[in-house]
Amino acid sequence: MARILALDFGSKRTGIAVTDDLQIIASGLTTVLTKELLPFLKDYFVKESIELILVGEPKQMDNTPSESEQLILSFLEKLEKQFPNTPIKRIDERFTSKMAFQTMIDSGLKKNQRKNKALVDEISATLILQSYLYSK
Repeated sequence: MARILALDFGSKRTGIAVTDDLQIIASGLTTVLTKELLPFLKDYFVKESIELILVGEPKQMDNTPSESEQLILSFLEKLEKQFPNTPIKRIDERFTSKMAFQTMIDSGLKKNQRKNKALVDEISATLILQSYLYSK
């Protein structure tokens, strides 16, 4: 089996998570600057077999798209052109940043470590991926 890759897309940084080859475990991979995301993914796809790309879908509490949705839609067009044979699925990402921060607290990270926004983005991508795996 191939891996599933999840993205917590942001205007500055994007958190990335992947599954193992059996698609059982979701693990944080890294956080990259969003402007470097497509080259990073192109290189990663050469090294790993990816079956599906999950992209977080930020929504307001009333289920309407968030302000960042326009940036994501523009990115999705580029992503589809770059990887035309890899399906892309959107996953509701409401509360993932808050859950990621709480995960950091629960795991005992010190206050200074919890200020690392890149780590929050990576954990958020992992939560997006875990929610998809649970729903399968």
